[in-house]
Amino acid sequence: MNYLQIQNESTVKIKIRPVKDFMLKVLEILEKDKWEVSVLFTGDAFIQTLNRDYRGKDESTDVLSFAQVDAKEVFPEQKGRFYAGDIVISMETLAKNADYFGISMNEELKRLLVHGILHLSGMDHKNNNPDQPMLMYQEEILKQFTGVVLL
Repeated sequence: MNYLQIQNESTVKIKIRPVKDFMLKVLEILEKDKWEVSVLFTGDAFIQTLNRDYRGKDESTDVLSFAQVDAKEVFPEQKGRFYAGDIVISMETLAKNADYFGISMNEELKRLLVHGILHLSGMDHKNNNPDQPMLMYQEEILKQFTGVVLL
């Protein structure tokens, strides 16, 4: 059984239960069990600070993932759970991205949640070209969630 902690500090109303259900299904698809993940929904100012402090990029971004351990390390379990890490999503940048790509905020939220989980599971991409294996896998997963509403 996986455990999720979700906190919303943004001004956008988020349906916590559907977000949890969505993430649990994504973790199941990825065959992750006993994972503990925290998610923070925030705004551009806070995520910019994190991006500057941890990545050296003084700009806002849509999603940041902070894995508890390097993907090459053995995943330690405590109390029967593996603390995978944290996902931080800026709802302001999410809204800008949705507008730019001509999709709903709901679709972009699902994409960013899957993206964050894939990073926590050790996957990465060199750039944002859609032909990157991680991004292709992300889109493959998203196809299974057409019609799922999180906002």
